[in-house]
Amino acid sequence: MRALIKRAAAFLLAAGAAASYGLPSGMSASAEWKRVSYVGDLNSDDKFTVADLVILSKYVLGAAALPETGIYDMDGAYYLTGVRSEISSLGQDAIRSGVKYFQLADVDQDGVIDTFDLIALRKIVIEPENAELIYRWYSKEDRPDYIDAPIYDLYGSMPSQGEGRMVVFSVEFPNLKFDYKASTDEVEQALFGEADPESRQFPLESVNAFYERSSKGAMHLTGKAYEYTAQYAISAYEGDKFHRRLIDEVMTAFDSQIDYSDYDADSDGTIDGVLIIVPSTAGRENWWPTSGVYGGDNKLTFDGMKMGHVTVGNRNIEAKNSYAAFCQTYSHETGHSMGLPDYYLYDVDDFQGMHGSGGFELMDDAIGDFGAASKLMLGWYQEGQVSIFDRAQGEQEFTLYNSETDDGNCVMIPRGTLADKYRSEFFIIEYATLDNNNLRLKDYWWKSTGSGVRIYHVEATQNSNLTYPSWKYASGNNEATNYNNGIRFIRLVNEGNDATDNLFRDGAVIDRRMSGFMWYGSDGTLSIDPQTSITVRKGEGDTYKITVKAN
Repeated sequence: MRALIKRAAAFLLAAGAAASYGLPSGMSASAEWKRVSYVGDLNSDDKFTVADLVILSKYVLGAAALPETGIYDMDGAYYLTGVRSEISSLGQDAIRSGVKYFQLADVDQDGVIDTFDLIALRKIVIEPENAELIYRWYSKEDRPDYIDAPIYDLYGSMPSQGEGRMVVFSVEFPNLKFDYKASTDEVEQALFGEADPESRQFPLESVNAFYERSSKGAMHLTGKAYEYTAQYAISAYEGDKFHRRLIDEVMTAFDSQIDYSDYDADSDGTIDGVLIIVPSTAGRENWWPTSGVYGGDNKLTFDGMKMGHVTVGNRNIEAKNSYAAFCQTYSHETGHSMGLPDYYLYDVDDFQGMHGSGGFELMDDAIGDFGAASKLMLGWYQEGQVSIFDRAQGEQEFTLYNSETDDGNCVMIPRGTLADKYRSEFFIIEYATLDNNNLRLKDYWWKSTGSGVRIYHVEATQNSNLTYPSWKYASGNNEATNYNNGIRFIRLVNEGNDATDNLFRDGAVIDRRMSGFMWYGSDGTLSIDPQTSITVRKGEGDTYKITVKAN
């Protein structure tokens, strides 16, 4: 690391703090260090161009002042520069070694703005990857507060808030190689790279960037990639849906090289996530991407860490700078690692769980962003962004904000009293758009009919009869779901076919006459009148208003 991050590390070593980078109680490193700018981005457009060089040249020549936006000195906050994953490993002591002031024009960070900074900025314009990022330390008081993640104590091992860490292996076989062998740097960029709205892959420029936007900054994904050649031909590893032989072999092979405790961000004694990527030509039957609880010896540990969720899949980076489908697939699988079930149906020709313009969801057809139900369970709403209809009031009005922004919120209509951690039946409502993580829906004509209000019907009861807690009505629990004909974890109100425009807009009224707007009866069918109506109307700006009334 260069500049201040070096001095921060030196301080830690000098202070004898190298063994423990403890954070204040209740704080996670990745949530507290937030990127605010780039050193050298003088016009604050998140790019390095000739325009930045012109600004700095004029200042060095005495012809113009620097923009005030290039100065960072806010409320006594502390700043560091460097690589996010390394900064995130520095704790409270790093604050003491940081500085309270930054000038973006001081590119070489020597305290003086001169021709040496101009030389350094020219190099960054040519090679932007060499730019230093600026991070601000946010205290508990001035960072957003998120709801507790209801999903946390279920079977997922990847944290959905703060930092999650994944160890990744690209695995070839003696008789089967990658058509395009992406380097470990390319794999790490596709999985853990920073957000880049200018990328041709956007919003799938990386799994991490996708998750940061969806979570409103609540989650940051890091990790490291390795390469491995299996000991045997690929046929030796087929026929086991849990991939135990391959997983055990790969993990053991790197045991002396990797400290697996580095991949336990939430310090629960379990590796957050393992991803094994095999060549796409391995075929669909045995190697279609799947994620689940490790199916081997549950007493197996590496560096004292138990095995958590493991994803194995044959979705590959197709070519240099062509990995949107790769990110899409492993964004879905990482959702499983955090504990979300599939929303699509198993063992049927029409596998999609939800259809039409309102039916897109990452955990269903892997198209688009996470929806309101997923974000609720993952803890991706800030305090005040989850509203619950109170029948005792008779009628309530709510404003819905664009789900693809940090202001995105939801409204819940519970069946009776909501159970602890929302583990019960409810409707959840959001205002969905084609912005940001949903941008690629425009490539699917049947999904791109625009924006509007959508309503999910969720039955989130927990199954406590298994050795590990899970969702009782998740896809695959055939008896509980009456073989897809009964209760399901999630449905869409006003379900249609693929081409149905089933988002609700100005003037829509939803009541018992609307398809799917019913509670489950004792026989598992949608047959109980919710005795509630919803009226939708367009609000001011980028909002919708809904009025919920008890009938």
